[in-house]
Amino acid sequence: MSTQHASGHHLNVTLGDGLWDALHALADRTGESVSHIVRRSLADTLDVDHHTIYQVSTSGALVQGVYQGCVRVADIKRHGDFGLGTFDGLDGEGIMLDGTCWQARSDGSVRVAPEEALAPFWATTFFAADRTATLPSVVSWEDLTAQLDALRRSDNLFCAIRVEGTFERIHYRVACKSAHGTDLVTATSHQAEFTQRGIRGSLVGFWTPSYARTINVPGYHLHLLSDDHQHGGHILDLEAKDLMVQLHMDNHVHLALPETPAFLEADLKGDPAEALARAESKHS
Repeated sequence: MSTQHASGHHLNVTLGDGLWDALHALADRTGESVSHIVRRSLADTLDVDHHTIYQVSTSGALVQGVYQGCVRVADIKRHGDFGLGTFDGLDGEGIMLDGTCWQARSDGSVRVAPEEALAPFWATTFFAADRTATLPSVVSWEDLTAQLDALRRSDNLFCAIRVEGTFERIHYRVACKSAHGTDLVTATSHQAEFTQRGIRGSLVGFWTPSYARTINVPGYHLHLLSDDHQHGGHILDLEAKDLMVQLHMDNHVHLALPETPAFLEADLKGDPAEALARAESKHS
């Protein structure tokens, strides 16, 4: 029997003593949780790439203004149940949580993204926590990232991150729709910014190694989705207490490159890190 909860599905099964003992022996030997071993075993049996990031396009292309949607939301969902991205023409911020894809728009509204909506950039994975921790107090974005640094076990692996709790203050932005070809720094110079207080929600996103900066945003990239689905966007700053953090390490990257004229003709030889840092920061 399976029951669905806010964080996913719970499966109730009966195991014989031999399998039960073997499962706990493996957990003791590896340090993994029993739940993680079961999820990993199911993913292997069902041929689900549970430690793979599926990504559409690259951060370098996004910096150059390659915003033409090339992959449908419905197709992205075949490769993961968790992630973030944007939509055709940089039309808002995308959040995928527990298999549902949401679109936060520059007017402050949030809606379920249509299955046929197109994304020019997206990263997704099948999320299963490898590590869970509680952060008693977070006073800023910089404080959050420093505490997350202490939880990650390597600077050379990609890491999916889910943070849940009540945010005393959270400041976020939503990109405004822009013409194809407008570089990312220019496009985000007129981004919509919002501040909410006392809202409960989830932060969804990734940490990317610096060596992969031409592929994805280096460092931390997190989007908010409030529990009431009324607020969402790209995180700029926050204050919170008693946040639950889940980390999921990814050691495979499946990169789907567009074959649109804009992508094929874009100059992607440069280092996009500086432009990404400017585009991801607050402007108001």
